[in-house]
Amino acid sequence: MKVKICGLSRMEDVEYVNEAMPDYAGFVFAGGRRAVSPERAAELRGAMDAGIASVGVFRDADPALIARLFDEGVIDMAQLHGSEGAEYIREVQGVGAPAIKAVAVSSAADVSGASGIPAAHVLFDSGPGGTGRSFDWSLLAHADRPFFLAGGISLGNVADAMAAGPYAIDVSGGVETEGLKDRAKIMEIVGAARAAEGKER
Repeated sequence: MKVKICGLSRMEDVEYVNEAMPDYAGFVFAGGRRAVSPERAAELRGAMDAGIASVGVFRDADPALIARLFDEGVIDMAQLHGSEGAEYIREVQGVGAPAIKAVAVSSAADVSGASGIPAAHVLFDSGPGGTGRSFDWSLLAHADRPFFLAGGISLGNVADAMAAGPYAIDVSGGVETEGLKDRAKIMEIVGAARAAEGKER
């Protein structure tokens, strides 16, 4: 089971993920309290273990910004949380940055309808992103492609999240204490994912 820790904004956050070694770590460029500037993201990425894939989180951003961050090595992938359509996704992936397209889920049709999205991956969430709320994970039975799962995942429900069969879980607020990334929680949730991965082999 792969895991993504999203919303890194401090050098301490990078230290925590370097220790835990999730598969992915995310920098938010889409606004909100976890947002970082491209310059700050470059600093953080420079300190992050090269074995962790860096994901930039965007909402209807200028594709040129995504291309620049990818070319500069700040991000390895682009996670899209806006109204980005197929043409936009193809443009982003055309510069070499694999895209993860977020899909808000409220029905089985939202899940099954994601099959035709031309992104490298899809991410199922309860809303546009960063809501911190989960949705009815039983709807994921209708998925016909590998997917990231986000929305309200924490130590208290990570087992249920993993049981829903995602390719990867995406966690942000669930590994925070009083709004800041918590080393112990990151270590625990990555450990849980690694344990599940071991059982699958």
